[in-house]
Amino acid sequence: MTSPTSFGAAPETAPAPRPSGTLLPYLPAPTGGAPDPDVLFEGFGEWAAGTGRPLYPHQEEALLELMTGSHVVLATPTGSGKSMVAMGAQFAALANRRSGRGGRTFYTAPLKALVSEKFFDLVAAFGSRNVGMMTGDSAVNADAPIICCTAEILANLALRRGADEGGDEDDAIAQVVMDEFHFYGDRQRGWAWQVPLLEMPRTQFLLMSATLGDTTRLREELEERTGRPVAEVAGAERPVPLTFSYVVEPLTDVIAELVTTHRAPVYVVHFTQKDAVERAQALLSTSLASKDEKAAIAAEIGAFRFGTGFGKTLSKFLRAGIGVHHAGMLPKYRRLVERLTQRGLLKVVCGTDTLGVGINVPIRTVLMTSLVKYDGERMRHLTAREFHQISGRAGRAGFDTVGEVIVMAPEHVIENRKLLAKAGDDPKKLKKVVRKKAPAGTVNWTDSTFERLRDADPEPLTSQFHVNHAMVLNVLARASSVEPVEAMRHLLTANHDTEAQQAKHVRQTFRIYRSLRVAGVVEKVRVPDPSRPSGYRPSVRLVVDLPRDFALNAPLSPFALAAMDLLDAPAPRDSSLRSGDSRGPREIVSPTHALDVVSVIEATLDDPRQILYAQQSKAKGEAVAAMKAEGMEYEERMEALEDVTWPRPLADLLEPAFVTYKRSNPWVADAELAPKSVVRDMLEQAMTFAELVSVYGLERTEGVVLRYLADAYRALRQVVPEDHRTEEVQEVVEWLGELVRGVDSSLLDEWERLQNPVDDDADTIVEGELAEAGAEAPARPVTGNPRAFRRLVRNATFRRVELAARESYDALGALDGAHGWDGDAWAAALDPLFEAQGDDAVGIGPAARAAGLLSILEPGAELPGGATTTTRDGVEVAEVPAGTWWVRQVLDDADGDHDWAITAVVDLAASDEAGAVALTVVDVGRI
Repeated sequence: MTSPTSFGAAPETAPAPRPSGTLLPYLPAPTGGAPDPDVLFEGFGEWAAGTGRPLYPHQEEALLELMTGSHVVLATPTGSGKSMVAMGAQFAALANRRSGRGGRTFYTAPLKALVSEKFFDLVAAFGSRNVGMMTGDSAVNADAPIICCTAEILANLALRRGADEGGDEDDAIAQVVMDEFHFYGDRQRGWAWQVPLLEMPRTQFLLMSATLGDTTRLREELEERTGRPVAEVAGAERPVPLTFSYVVEPLTDVIAELVTTHRAPVYVVHFTQKDAVERAQALLSTSLASKDEKAAIAAEIGAFRFGTGFGKTLSKFLRAGIGVHHAGMLPKYRRLVERLTQRGLLKVVCGTDTLGVGINVPIRTVLMTSLVKYDGERMRHLTAREFHQISGRAGRAGFDTVGEVIVMAPEHVIENRKLLAKAGDDPKKLKKVVRKKAPAGTVNWTDSTFERLRDADPEPLTSQFHVNHAMVLNVLARASSVEPVEAMRHLLTANHDTEAQQAKHVRQTFRIYRSLRVAGVVEKVRVPDPSRPSGYRPSVRLVVDLPRDFALNAPLSPFALAAMDLLDAPAPRDSSLRSGDSRGPREIVSPTHALDVVSVIEATLDDPRQILYAQQSKAKGEAVAAMKAEGMEYEERMEALEDVTWPRPLADLLEPAFVTYKRSNPWVADAELAPKSVVRDMLEQAMTFAELVSVYGLERTEGVVLRYLADAYRALRQVVPEDHRTEEVQEVVEWLGELVRGVDSSLLDEWERLQNPVDDDADTIVEGELAEAGAEAPARPVTGNPRAFRRLVRNATFRRVELAARESYDALGALDGAHGWDGDAWAAALDPLFEAQGDDAVGIGPAARAAGLLSILEPGAELPGGATTTTRDGVEVAEVPAGTWWVRQVLDDADGDHDWAITAVVDLAASDEAGAVALTVVDVGRI
């Protein structure tokens, strides 16, 4: 075993120059023939040298192979410049296209975030007119010669197009760059990395990963299928060599020594977000940054806006020189951590193994706290591929001359060593030492585990092919001269699975076929076949037209559109769910229409598990309290709790409708409807983002919450039809958009920029540079979107209705005590109502939320008879003063008289300053 002190201190490092400047001037002029590979190679090499990153020998080898037409498997270490090779391949493909000798080039990656990042990199290199993107929920410039997309998008395109779409047409896919190709072996998603290899024999492939393992079979199969040579470029010397060590020392001591010996930044790898945050908290007691370094950090943070919840915690960590980085954080927080680390200001970053798929920070030392992780089913040792994927992030070209990978021994081993060291050489003390053991039921690791992983090559990639409805329908829908049964047979027999697995795929295909026949989507036909005695053979064809791009985008969006007709709407509309509806124009009769529209959309979104489990836990806690109050026995309570789950509004309406919908729309057969209430919960409870996070204890997963809310906003924007886009629905949509922007604008700003891309290449490049610099977009004033602000005002007033209904006078006083409405004042105002009408005097159900019970008047409007408001000068007036809104929330009283109300004034300037509704209650009582 080796201590980290056995390695010398590393020299101070400087940031590496990044490729910059457009490649377009280096493209050779079209000559009518194929571009000369030597000219292409020299042009790209000149550009690369001009960026300060001349090509390595292995990059030159890969590019020469690509520019002469070969497939390339690029299996070189992390940090060896695979992205530069990919850009050179795209440069050659664009030159061929301009000469009329090729189609388009596609870049694929496993994550939308990586696709988006590559999109902006390529726009900077090739200009916005030449680059497009498709990710399933975003599509921009989709006809561009260079397309960035997720692997699933390309796989579905390959299935729909088939081999006949190869050719030299402008729309043909002439080249594919597949990044992170080791995802080929992913159990859930590996099929998407395999399908293009099977279905695109005329396409040139560049397959890239640092952890591919033995690719012999893959290369042989690809060459045989396409007739194009396959070159493997592997074994390149890592630009920044790595050293490995296994350490049996206290983790805090190891980190302190790494920092003091100039071997930072150190990325401390954990395998849960909870452990990463707890480690950062523990390090606060260690002095990692000097006074001057802390001042530099504070200066770099500047006026950055930290939110409540985890934001305050992160601010404390960062100002002590400690970063945290994991997928559950808000994007703006991750970018801030990356920026501070790039500036050399953070010595330690505690995070998860997300760095294995590309963290954008220069890491000097990777420090693994464990060699065991939970994979969703069980605790297990890391695979060699996972170990090397994480290790490869240590040491970055241009920053470091060496990278270190350090693996910690288990805590009980470290503790035993401390006990033995304390006992020294005294036999009596050594005999008394009680050695600790690994916790019962845990998976342990040793120095032998470390050595095995260190010395092992990545495991061979294993095929993960599978068949679903979308795959079968894509093949049936292709416009191809190849008969669809033959095309499907090719997929089932040419995939890389074993014969036994292929037999399972055949059986699954027959099950899918039978379901399609029952649904009336396909029918049996006879096609000519001179080789058969009858002159014909059986085949299958589609009877219906599939929705355009049905498998490329959210599969349940069409269902959401159809399901809207199950709700009451201002006017009738056609729907596959309701036929024979002869009713004429109708008014909305349900006061929950806007909430129901939200629920339809939420049911079609992916489940944010962390939120739902937190909702379920809270619901079970409340249920247990209620059952105890009723005197239920323990066993009875436990049985009843099995039925308690997260809120599932409209489930009884939507789930039967979905069963009906699948019968005639079988391409959604593999999708699952998932009723849930996150956005609706926020609306019903009048919660802000911070309150949602606090109520359900989601501080460590704010990023998950915000991504879900952003997805819901995009779906509401895109899917809700006009006849359901009422004023209240539109108000909800804009409120949700402003809420997401107010927390972290990047999730929507980028999406909306993609929907309306700028035409000027230079402007696009400047935007990318600003984003890279970590500049926050200027915050829009909270009143800047009046419709969204109305929803905030509605939420703020109804929050007071909810507290009033529960007679929570202390909570009301906490909201309004500064303006004279403390708990006693609220009690004095409302007690007469409760004395007259009982405990249920104030309703909070759907009727209480009716739009007609809320009045909002803007500046200059005349107030209702007898009503007055007070200006800042203390003069009572009968119209709404400038700079304010007048608000009256009528209470849904038990007697239905609607003659009690909460009246308030909203100060617009104060709201903008506070970033929230600045509401002052002026009256509570009878109207």
